[in-house]
Amino acid sequence: MDFTSIHVLLTYECNFECDHCFVWGSPRQTGTFTLEKLEAVFQQALALNHVREFYFEGGEAFLYYAILVRAVMRATELGFATGIVTNGYWATNIEDALAWLRPLVAAGLDAIDISYDLFHGNTDPAPPLHPGVMAARQLGLAVDTITIDPPTGYRDPAAAVPGEAIAGGGVMYRGRAAETLTAALPTEPRASFDSCPYEDLVNPDRIHLDPFGNLHVCQGVVIGNVFQRPLAEIAASYEPALHPIVGPLLAGGPAQLARFYHLALEDGYVDACHLCYCARQLLRPQFTAVLRPDHMYGVVGDS
Repeated sequence: MDFTSIHVLLTYECNFECDHCFVWGSPRQTGTFTLEKLEAVFQQALALNHVREFYFEGGEAFLYYAILVRAVMRATELGFATGIVTNGYWATNIEDALAWLRPLVAAGLDAIDISYDLFHGNTDPAPPLHPGVMAARQLGLAVDTITIDPPTGYRDPAAAVPGEAIAGGGVMYRGRAAETLTAALPTEPRASFDSCPYEDLVNPDRIHLDPFGNLHVCQGVVIGNVFQRPLAEIAASYEPALHPIVGPLLAGGPAQLARFYHLALEDGYVDACHLCYCARQLLRPQFTAVLRPDHMYGVVGDS
């Protein structure tokens, strides 16, 4: 397992509570990285020799701005490329956005992705005119926008590249979206979801790490904890086929996950993520060590 990018969930807390959020970010969530724990992660990543990049996201990373700036600075000092994913709430105008971004640029930030669409409470202007985008371009940052279209039903897996971050298009019905956006949408038979089209579960290029040390191969599917075992050990010992959730998914997608554990589920689902998430909700009591933390499943908790 030789992922090159670690996406750090700096916090589960967010100033928004978006209907489509994978990680159930909200003002009521808990869990934030400390500088001490970030340093431990950086050192573990150095020991791997194949991590090239750290992305900081959430929740909303800008809510813990001082830690974010220090994290970018330290990652840069250690030779990692850096990026941030943000909802851009701080970019109320170009002048203010420049004030927020200049310390991050001075710290070594390379790129920023700004979520901007109706799901994030935005109405105007269009993404290219977003003050955060304009300020980032002015400062020479690589900048992109993440836009989600209104839910229309089945997401075309042919348009997905497994393991790559989603930067636009239709909703993925995992996390909060599976509970808030699926009503009245067209469904497909459960048996049709016989693969995982969106994540590379065997050898992902990127992996997510949350404030509690959980290493996620997909949001809510954990393969180890870096505060309990070193990152290098987790990566070296990962056997996808033997993982209680990943194994069935590789054998036949979410449909096989449901069959393998004889889950009493409905027949129709909006997409593969929808079925997978509903199956995992039922399996959580049985697999507390790998289907965690509570935050990823809509429960406000501490671990």
